[in-house]
Amino acid sequence: MATSSHHPSAAGATVEIHPPPRPLPNFLASVKLKHVKLGYHYLMSHLFTLCLVPLFAITVVRVSQLNVNDIAILYNHFQHNLITVFALSGAVVLGSTAYLMTRPRPVYLVDYSCYRPPDNLKVKFDVFMERSRLHGGFDESALGFQQKILERSGLGEETYLPEALHQIPPAPSMAAARKEAEDVMFGALENLFKSTKINPKDIGILVVNCSLFNPTPSLSAMIVNKYKLRGNIKTFNLGGMGCSAGVIAVDLAKDMLQVHRSTYAVVVSMENITQNWYFGNKKSMLIPNCLFRVGGAAVLLSNKSSDKRRAKYKLLHTVRTHCGSDDTAFNCVYQEQDDTGKVGVSLSKDLMAIAGGALKANITTLGPLVLPISEQVLFFVSLIARRIMNTKQKPYIPDFKLAFDHFCIHAGGRAVIDELEKNLQLSEQHVEPSRMTLYRFGNTSSSSIWYELAYTEAKGRMQKGNRVWQIAFGSGFKCNSAVWEAVRAVKPSEHNPWADCIHKFPVEISL
Repeated sequence: MATSSHHPSAAGATVEIHPPPRPLPNFLASVKLKHVKLGYHYLMSHLFTLCLVPLFAITVVRVSQLNVNDIAILYNHFQHNLITVFALSGAVVLGSTAYLMTRPRPVYLVDYSCYRPPDNLKVKFDVFMERSRLHGGFDESALGFQQKILERSGLGEETYLPEALHQIPPAPSMAAARKEAEDVMFGALENLFKSTKINPKDIGILVVNCSLFNPTPSLSAMIVNKYKLRGNIKTFNLGGMGCSAGVIAVDLAKDMLQVHRSTYAVVVSMENITQNWYFGNKKSMLIPNCLFRVGGAAVLLSNKSSDKRRAKYKLLHTVRTHCGSDDTAFNCVYQEQDDTGKVGVSLSKDLMAIAGGALKANITTLGPLVLPISEQVLFFVSLIARRIMNTKQKPYIPDFKLAFDHFCIHAGGRAVIDELEKNLQLSEQHVEPSRMTLYRFGNTSSSSIWYELAYTEAKGRMQKGNRVWQIAFGSGFKCNSAVWEAVRAVKPSEHNPWADCIHKFPVEISL
C-alpha cells in the first residue's frame, strides 16, 4: 500500500508528501512464449468443438420455436417420402455394418513380465576386469579400453552376465547358450502365466525374437514343448534384427491378431550373450562386451473385448522404418570376424549418425498419427516458410511431449539416450526410465523397453489415458516405434523387476 508522511513547513503548516506511484508491470514482457504456445495448442485441439457450439445453439433455438403445426407438417413430409427415408436408413445400417466388420480390432496388452536373473550372476566392474585379465586373451590396450568403456557406459555394479561367463575360465558352448535361453524365456513366461492366470492352451500365436542365437529345435519350439501349447499354434522366430526386433515382434503379433479372432498372442523378446562374447583385441568388437547383459521379456496381447477391463494398455500404433541401403547403414551393428578368426559383434563409429537418420524417418511417419493438429500446423508453416524464403534456419521440431506422457528409449548406451534427450527436447524425468534401466540392468537388447515401462509403473506414474512411446534401434539400420495408451491407472505387477529396489532410484550417475 502507498504510505504518506507529514512534515511541518516553515510557516508551521503541515505539508503532505506522497511517494511517487509504483509503475505497473509490463504485462507484455511477462507473457512467456510457452504460455502462448499452450493456449494455441488448446485452441487448435478444440477448434472443431468450438465451431460446433454456434451450430448447436442455433439448432436448439430453432427446435424450441417449433409448434404443433410445424411438427405435423414434418410428419406429413416423412409420410410422402417413405421410400427415401427407408433407402437412407438402409444405407446407414449397411455402412455401419461394413465399418464394424472391417475396422481394425483393438489389441490389448494384458500384462508383461521382465526376467530378473538370480543375484549370483551379478557382475561388478572389478570382477569383470579381473576375469578379463585371468582369461589371458586380452592385451593391456584392450583391458584399458574396456575399463574406460565401463566407467563411461552408464552401467551400474548390479548388471548380470550368464553363468558360463562367470566360470574361470569362461566356458561358452552351445549347451550353455541353450541353458541361458531357457532360463530367460521360461523365467519370464512363468511369471507372466502366474500374474495373468492364463491357460497356456489358450495361446494361439507365439512370436520369439532373438538376434544372435537361433538353434535347432527353434526357440519357439522349446516354449511349445515346455508348456504343451496346442498343436495348431502359429509360431514365429525372428533373428538377425538386433535390438529393434522387440517392436517388430509386437507389430507381427498385432497383424496376426487382426486375422485370428478371439485369441491370445505371446511375444518373447531376448538376446543371447553366451556364444557371442568376444575374446579378442579389436576395440569396436569389445564395446558389446561392456554393454550387453542378460535380460528378456514376455508380453501377453489379446484381441478379446472381454480383456479390456483387466488389460493395462491398448496398442495405438506401430511404425517400422529402415534407414538406407548403403554399406554404412548396414555395417553400423554387425557380426564379424577379426584377424585372428575370433567372432563377435562390432559397433561402428557411424552408429549415432545413422541412428539419427533412422529416427528422423520414423518420426516423420509417426508424427501425423500422434501429434496434435496444432503441432502439425506449426511444422507445416515452418516448412513452407523455409522453402519460400530459402533460409538456412533450422526446421521447427514438433513438441512430442504434447503427444506422449512417457518415453521408453532403448537403453543401448549413454550416447543414444543423451542424443534423443537433446533432439526431442525431453526432460530428465522423461529419460529417467532409460537411464536407470541402463544403470541397473545394462543393455538387454530388444527387452530394454519393457524394463523401462516396468520402471515407470513401479514409480506409480502411469495414469489412465497416459500415452507411452517405445523407441527401439537395431541393426540394418532400423528404428521402430510402438505407441500404447493406458486403459487404467496401472499398478506394478507382483513380479515387477524393480519391486525391491525402486526406492533407491533414481541414482546419481557420475560420468
